[in-house]
Amino acid sequence: MDRHDDFREFVLARQQALMRTAYLLMGDAHLAEDLLQNVLTKVVGHWSKLSRDGNPEAYTRKALVNEYISWRRRSSRELPSADPPERGTSHDNATLDRIVLRQALAKLTRKQRAVIVLRSWEDLTEAQTADTLGCSIGNVKSQTHHALARLRVLAPELAELRIPEVIR
Repeated sequence: MDRHDDFREFVLARQQALMRTAYLLMGDAHLAEDLLQNVLTKVVGHWSKLSRDGNPEAYTRKALVNEYISWRRRSSRELPSADPPERGTSHDNATLDRIVLRQALAKLTRKQRAVIVLRSWEDLTEAQTADTLGCSIGNVKSQTHHALARLRVLAPELAELRIPEVIR
């Protein structure tokens, strides 16, 4: 048995969920893959301690968010359009809602976007989100409030939708 077998099993079991989080944070599949790869490269170095003493998934999620917030290699930044595509016959409403939401998410600060992803898509509690971000619960509440207010301004047409349902 190889010393990295446990890590491989963890990655195989959690890769899709971690990739989804990376994608929601980055807004680009290729950048999300790069982000996740960077994080997993760092996590494998701590694996023996994590698998023995810690919560590897929580640690990996926290590392993913921290790496996203400090990400420097964003040469192909998302460039949201000021105008969403016209509602026509070629796209259904759910597709247009996803486009509008992605454009609005791209305009949030990194911490606001991270809070929305962790709270809305990862379904973390305020305490878990605070732990992941390394901040207070009050800061999570404040960031969530400001992020949702900003999303309401940027995409008022999404106000009646539950945000996680839009992305699916």
